[in-house]
Amino acid sequence: MSIEKINLTEKFSQFSDYFNPRIVGELNGQHVKLVKFASGFVWHKHDHEDEMFLVTAGNFKMELRDKTIDLHQGDFIIIPKGTEHRPVATEEVQVMLFEPATTLNTGDAKNSDFTRNTLEAI
Repeated sequence: MSIEKINLTEKFSQFSDYFNPRIVGELNGQHVKLVKFASGFVWHKHDHEDEMFLVTAGNFKMELRDKTIDLHQGDFIIIPKGTEHRPVATEEVQVMLFEPATTLNTGDAKNSDFTRNTLEAI
């Protein structure tokens, strides 16, 4: 196994589509993913997985059923398993995700137009 550094700017430059996470690393059964978006996602939850969202560029709102949390570059949020949530951005945001490799991006909303059953590794 080769150990190499990963440059986020270079990885984010490799794609321009939204709500289509790319795998950039794996550790301890977790995937490190990069995603871009610039609108609202589908309401969903993950029954068995927590998720961590780290904003690397831009800002977005994480809508929860009881409140909305503003996230800016350098902020991160952990969404506990079973918590309904919906990320929303008015302009392009770049986000790094940390989540178990088994995590489906749309959780319990499996038939959404946003669902990605297979993710590309870059």
